[in-house]
Amino acid sequence: MRRGKNARNALWYLFFLMGIVSMAWVPRIPEIKHQLALSDGGLGVILLGSTFGALIGSQVGGRLTHTFGSQRIAAVGALFMPGGLFLMGAAHQVLQLFTALFIMGFGYVMLDITVNTQAVAVEKILDRRWMSTFHGSWSVGSFVSTVTGGLLAHVISPQTELKVVAVIAFILYIPGIYFLLSGNEDEHKGEDGTSEGKLSFFDKTSLPLWAIGLGLLGCLLPEGAASDWGGVLLHEHMGIGKGADAIAFATFALAMITSRFLGDHWLAKYGPRRTVRVGGFFAGITWGLSIAIAVPLSAHAKVPAAIIICIGFAAAGLGIGPMVPAFMNAAARVPGVAPSVALARVNIIGLAAYFIGPTLTGGVSQLTSLPIALYISVLLLIFTGYQSRVIASIDEAVA
Repeated sequence: MRRGKNARNALWYLFFLMGIVSMAWVPRIPEIKHQLALSDGGLGVILLGSTFGALIGSQVGGRLTHTFGSQRIAAVGALFMPGGLFLMGAAHQVLQLFTALFIMGFGYVMLDITVNTQAVAVEKILDRRWMSTFHGSWSVGSFVSTVTGGLLAHVISPQTELKVVAVIAFILYIPGIYFLLSGNEDEHKGEDGTSEGKLSFFDKTSLPLWAIGLGLLGCLLPEGAASDWGGVLLHEHMGIGKGADAIAFATFALAMITSRFLGDHWLAKYGPRRTVRVGGFFAGITWGLSIAIAVPLSAHAKVPAAIIICIGFAAAGLGIGPMVPAFMNAAARVPGVAPSVALARVNIIGLAAYFIGPTLTGGVSQLTSLPIALYISVLLLIFTGYQSRVIASIDEAVA
């Protein structure tokens, strides 16, 4: 029991650090985009670096976690993730930034698989839902990182900030990794310790994981789009100044913090399917209306427009918050598949979508406009509300 509590506290700490590191560059994206003279489409292509890193990290991370245990592989992810951020701060050319994003995406996904594997084991040991609050800690970290980055935009360069955050994070990761569950306690090979590390891409066992992955796509792609394009939307399409343009994602992150810390209660009281369904429909419809109203209004009244767009981003954050924990828990409970392997599989679709989202948004924005491109995310949130039905099918299979 004590080991479980120590691991629980370590997970809160590690999720918090992951939020800080992964979002450290978000409020500085408009500056970096300007420094490298990137168009919306060009920025979208650069962001493919993190997409490719995430795809490879999902495959490698799942296999390694199944073989060596989540604690050991968490240490590997904790090396690559801040390493990628440091290289982002040192990048002065497009190819350098692409490579740095690849390394960061690779490390992030490896670390994500391991901490979620640990979270599933901790919930079993302590016999209580904690997954949503763990992800809430990530949201707190992302919020702190976003707000701090916005404040520092007038003080130091993005390059200096990213390097400093990377070095500090590398040091701070060490104690968190130390207190995680060992390979004998994390059930990385399943409850009976005999599950295989390989899983066919398309068979009866893996199909539920693809369905869950589509649910994650529907909420993580909009999350990635909100984080990487929120500042650009406010700055370039609504005329809101540097630093203040981070308010959209800060609002999104704050709303997500709220819903994730309430999420375990909601999931227990209303059930995962209903929570995801209501959240998807509410988030998609409200966010879509806010974009339709606020962008044209900003030409005449910036303050009311900023308030309206923030309401939309807040609705998206509230709806998305419990979705990822709900789908992650469902994946970890698919019969006959070890949690580490299941989480790696759904991450191929889900977390890859998180990184593909900004790229797709940038490409569509290049062809049309950014406000129109964001409606892809709006529609996907509504789709996720519908896709909540897969969670109910997992519950029936387990029962």
